[in-house]
Amino acid sequence: MAVDELQFVEWLRGRQRHHPSVMLGIGDDMAVLAPNSERILVSSDMLLDSVHFDSARHPLFQIGRKAIACSLSDCAAMAVRPLAATVSVALPDHLPLVRAEELYAGMFSIAEEFRLAIAGGDTTRWPHPLAIDVAVTATPFSGLDPITRSAARPGDMLYVTGPLGGSLLQHHLTFHPRVHEAESLSGCLGRRLHAMIDISDGLSLDLWRLCTESKVGANLDERQLHEVIREDAKRAASSSGRTPLDHALSDGEDFELLFAVDGEATGTPVPVFPIGRVTESGLTIARDDGRVETLEPRGYVH
Repeated sequence: MAVDELQFVEWLRGRQRHHPSVMLGIGDDMAVLAPNSERILVSSDMLLDSVHFDSARHPLFQIGRKAIACSLSDCAAMAVRPLAATVSVALPDHLPLVRAEELYAGMFSIAEEFRLAIAGGDTTRWPHPLAIDVAVTATPFSGLDPITRSAARPGDMLYVTGPLGGSLLQHHLTFHPRVHEAESLSGCLGRRLHAMIDISDGLSLDLWRLCTESKVGANLDERQLHEVIREDAKRAASSSGRTPLDHALSDGEDFELLFAVDGEATGTPVPVFPIGRVTESGLTIARDDGRVETLEPRGYVH
């Protein structure tokens, strides 16, 4: 596993200083601020041309939609209600402003769907590819606390909210942020819902992140994982030389929720799929033939 980005984040955490308004800082999907009796959550995401999208192939409407959807997915990961966002865009010199309107139309379309206000931002030009930065704020749903990555316990069951893998074929541009599903799960499972994260960089890598924050391990079940392999993962495997399971474990950009719950998540108002259990330590996978192997946390690392 490449660790450059991960080590850099740990370095940043080491530089973090206590501030009375910060309840939760670097290390989760959103920071939690409490400057007064109200809790406000905030996060930011930067999307770059040729890294998170390809403006030569992808419609600007879909690119704009994805930029907001990624931030909404952070809100889903912590089961909180989106409030407002600011958007800063660096437009290439060659892009006509009428084309930039397509970009913003995609942003407004999904923002309106989730009642997210686009409250401001900045627009500049430069002789480089398109870059988009979105900062989003959120607040807890009434009666529900934000769900962090750090409270999973050995014995918890692991679930995901949908199929995984092959996202780069199309899903990474069209995914639906699981904000409403997160609210429903949090309300239904209550305090049994111990930890949650959205799968942005790959199931195995994001599971490793959740386990690291919770100081636990996990064992995935290959038989259960077969039930959550997206058809696009099978299509991708036909030409990649990798297995569909490998695509499901490490492709990323799925933006489904991965969560740890005390007991079975039965009777939930949204479909969920079991994939394994939380353990004391280590990251393993139980193969179809009964063997238990070490699972390397792989996914997208900048």
